[in-house]
Amino acid sequence: MLHAPAHLLIAHASAVSAAGLAALNVLRLPNLDALLGRLAPQTDATPRPDDDEYTLSAPHERVLAEAQGWHGADGRWPWAAASAVDDGLRADDDTSGAPWGLITPVHWHVGSDQIALVDPAALALTEAESRTLFDLLKPSFDAEGWSLQWGAPLRWYVRHPALAELPTASLDRAIGRNLDLWLSDAPQTRKLRRLQVEAQMLWHEHDLNEAREATHQLTVNSFWLSGCGPAQARRPIADLAVETRLRAPLLANEWAEWVAAWHALDAGPVAAWRQRAEAGERVTLTLCGERVAQTWTPRPQGWFSRLLGRSRPVSAVAVLQSL
Repeated sequence: MLHAPAHLLIAHASAVSAAGLAALNVLRLPNLDALLGRLAPQTDATPRPDDDEYTLSAPHERVLAEAQGWHGADGRWPWAAASAVDDGLRADDDTSGAPWGLITPVHWHVGSDQIALVDPAALALTEAESRTLFDLLKPSFDAEGWSLQWGAPLRWYVRHPALAELPTASLDRAIGRNLDLWLSDAPQTRKLRRLQVEAQMLWHEHDLNEAREATHQLTVNSFWLSGCGPAQARRPIADLAVETRLRAPLLANEWAEWVAAWHALDAGPVAAWRQRAEAGERVTLTLCGERVAQTWTPRPQGWFSRLLGRSRPVSAVAVLQSL
């Protein structure tokens, strides 16, 4: 019989925009109320005063990186290297030891006052389309001495020593936001910026993009770099269940869908964790908003606490507003 994870992590659990805060106020999460009442928040021995919605890495990304035993910092967790391994790419090629970066083909929406990055999933890019765009761009990377490798339609990989200490904003930070906030101005990115411009020129008015435009699909007009750094060993995190169903509606600012997803989450996994806690099982919960990640563990039980019962009234919405 498989061991059920004891730790539940919920990403994108809260939002800081005015519309997001309004959506929080209509949530009704009875199972989360009850579960939080049986747990106690962990006190962080190393407070993070810079935790806000403008860090390059979202709170859940930092929690997951640390759970895997990685060493890093904001915007410098080695997600690209780990994802490359998952996509079957080898680390022992002729660029052995070179750091990795994740290249995501994207659509930049140019508005009247800002440029915004559309969720790459909305491209519905096929493998054939992705490989066509990749093959057009690869010679440009080769000419600059950057190794570009294809992993999946929305996951290409680049390797170069300049990526070793390069902080970059994750896609979960940049999607739907003004890109001026997230485009790195580090010296190492100057060459990448030139390659970005070259990609825009190579792909603009290419037959593939013209065909997509003719069928009212988003064109691919740029790429995004993230997850840079050398490969690091990963610690297994089998005891952790990660819920991401809130991600897509939050990033798309679809608040009615986000509320519906929260209600489904409360009736499903959260209810299951509540039942396990009420049965005396030691369970852990981590809620990750846009600014902060907070973890709850079983409340210490003295004889007086046991006499009064384990549950205490908690407002889940108030907790989410603090994240």
